Amino acid sequence: MTAKPTMTSAPGAAAAAAPEIALSWPQPWLARVTISNPQRMNAMTCAMWEQLPLVFQAIATQPSACVVELVGDVQGRAFCAGGDISEYPSFRFDKAKLAHFHESQVWPGLRAILACDLPVIAHINGPCMGAGLEMASCADLRIASDHATFGAPIAKLGFPMAPKEAAIVGYALGDALSRAVLLQAATLSSTQLQQSGFVTQVCAPDQTAAVVAQCAHRLQQLSPQAAALNKQTLRGLWPVALQQAVGGVLPVQAAYDYAASAQHMEGIAAFLAKRPAQF
Repeated sequence: MTAKPTMTSAPGAAAAAAPEIALSWPQPWLARVTISNPQRMNAMTCAMWEQLPLVFQAIATQPSACVVELVGDVQGRAFCAGGDISEYPSFRFDKAKLAHFHESQVWPGLRAILACDLPVIAHINGPCMGAGLEMASCADLRIASDHATFGAPIAKLGFPMAPKEAAIVGYALGDALSRAVLLQAATLSSTQLQQSGFVTQVCAPDQTAAVVAQCAHRLQQLSPQAAALNKQTLRGLWPVALQQAVGGVLPVQAAYDYAASAQHMEGIAAFLAKRPAQF
């Protein structure tokens, strides 16, 4: 059964104990999408990935919507710390299940952000790792605190980034930084990424909400039609590989052959056991 998104009026705060993607409306024109799994620093569960496209579908039905804010639950102390690794042993070591996770759960969520014709602001006030980096890469504008960190240290877990996800991150982050993140498991600062152009604006942690609000108000005063058409044009200018990825035709036949590999299983087992991995 497909998970349903939670609709709540509590901005940025956990409305329930269960992990969720929560949609709230601080203003009739502002959709706030909150990544909420506070017990695990807003890590994404499989159910949350399934909720994400449903939330963006709900936003698309609201004629008054002009701007989307994507933010981590404040109780989670992160934008999103990655995937919920506690779930990984249940599917990551089986090729079919692993492919289903990336192609039928993660990808529809990311594609929903990419396909949104409204401006999407990623409000990043803490760690933005793995799944968080992927979602942030789908946003149009990224406003981050000077304490925010970015990366995807999955090499420590013994697995690569899935092809479509890597296409998005590689395009948004740039080739050199993507290689540092994926090959070296490098963690980057918001200041570094502002210099590279990935982060739009950096501010103090207690100022990010105000800066995001100011940005949203400016976007709301501009033409929604122009924003939608500009986004459609920019999508048309993407490199062929990224357009193929968004169209769902990037070759993935062998992408998940590593599912049952020793290094993959060792990486996950070591993380869960809180010990160094032995590759």
